[in-house]
Amino acid sequence: MSGVRELLLGVDVGTGSSKGVLTTLDGQVLARASRRHRTDHPRPGYVEHDADAVWWGDFCAIARELTDRAADPADVVHGRVVAVGTSGIGPTVLLADEHGAPLRPAVLYGVDTRSVAEAVELEERYGAQDLLQRCGSRMSTQAAGGKLEWLRRHEPDVFARARYFFMSNSYLAFRLTGEYVLDQHSASQSTPLYDRHAGAWIEDRCDEIAKGLPMPRLVWPSERVGTVTAGASAATGIPVGTPVAAGTCDAWAEAESVDVGRPGDVMVMYGSTTFFIAVTDGPRVHPSLWGTAGVRPGQSTLAAGMASSGSAVEWWRETIGSPDVGELVAEAAAAPPGSNGLVALPYFAGERTPFADADARGALLGLTLRTTRGEVDRALLEATAFGVRHNLEEMRAAGVDIRRVVAVGGGTGSALWPQIVTDVTGLRQELPAERIGASLGDAKFAAVALGAVDVDTTWNSVEATTEPDPAAAEVYAELYPAYRALHEATATLQHQLSALERRTRT
Repeated sequence: MSGVRELLLGVDVGTGSSKGVLTTLDGQVLARASRRHRTDHPRPGYVEHDADAVWWGDFCAIARELTDRAADPADVVHGRVVAVGTSGIGPTVLLADEHGAPLRPAVLYGVDTRSVAEAVELEERYGAQDLLQRCGSRMSTQAAGGKLEWLRRHEPDVFARARYFFMSNSYLAFRLTGEYVLDQHSASQSTPLYDRHAGAWIEDRCDEIAKGLPMPRLVWPSERVGTVTAGASAATGIPVGTPVAAGTCDAWAEAESVDVGRPGDVMVMYGSTTFFIAVTDGPRVHPSLWGTAGVRPGQSTLAAGMASSGSAVEWWRETIGSPDVGELVAEAAAAPPGSNGLVALPYFAGERTPFADADARGALLGLTLRTTRGEVDRALLEATAFGVRHNLEEMRAAGVDIRRVVAVGGGTGSALWPQIVTDVTGLRQELPAERIGASLGDAKFAAVALGAVDVDTTWNSVEATTEPDPAAAEVYAELYPAYRALHEATATLQHQLSALERRTRT
């Protein structure tokens, strides 16, 4: 293959869409592809994916599109894919039979809240402090272990037939190589089944919760786990024998894509949900946050995630007739900081951190006959920023020394949202030059697996930074306590209304 450009393929499966890139061995993005897909909500609190149609279907479509371009001598990206990396939403739970065929739709991460009762019972069984210290996190609907317990209890016939437990990236690795593996980071989101200090499954708990279900072999995200089989090659266009990296959960792959890898580095991901990853100087724990293994051997992270942020803003846009996004952003930017006394709660899908409450609900306080749609839009953006501040305060309480903040995700496409967050938190944020997201981190995992680069290699430069506006910061300093007080004053009522929704919604 002398003279043929060597390419890396990275593909990430998200909640509502998937993205892929072709890069050079040093991280230059040459081509990109994306594909929207369906997310199912069969009942209130249930959020699922058809793993074959969405995870594998998206991967095949994106891989085929990009490898077809690479195979075309007339295309500027002409070359040959020499390694593959993947990531996806997580933690998720997909049960499959002895052939690796899914037995039911995949249960998604903490936005799926069906396992509330199981989380409570498992925490009572093992003890909150044991879970926090040994596993890194207390039980919540985010934890894969609670979702496995729910499936064992509520779908025993399906569970009895299960021989594989996959997350999104491990399912892709299996379809590509036939290997049954899971990366250490994703495993660390399987509370109460994983010992973060030992880097291993807790066998007696696996026997209790997932009896008869073999646990996958544990690897690191940038480890080479196998090579592309003939069948996978036919479906994807990737050459037979191409090395495949294990990959990991999407947010951690995105952190790797913007070189968030040193203690004190924090990534804030702006999307349908807001997600935070802080790299820490050793294992850190907090009862409301998620302590996990990182993506590099020996690395630890502390993470947080809001259940609804961009999705709440999109709800408002659709509610008022789906005006052009740019038009609505301009109206929100024209409204003053504080939205003329309007304060919102962003708990439109419950909340994950800094408190685990599936029955939390959104609110707007301060509406008048003069309130404009731009003010409501801005108030929702400000609510997410207050949530960011709340989460970062809890990270500091856990001992995280925040030294550098990097903003990523689709919400950074407009300057308004990151600027509001900077004004609320007082923290400057770096905006990277390349914001394609987790798929670029996947390509980096592939490069490390191939031996082409070291894991500490920097792939992304800083394009811009945000700086706090003192006048706006003064307004938000007054409103933040109101935001916190509004939740505290209405929490019981939120739960009552959530119970009413469950009884009446069809």
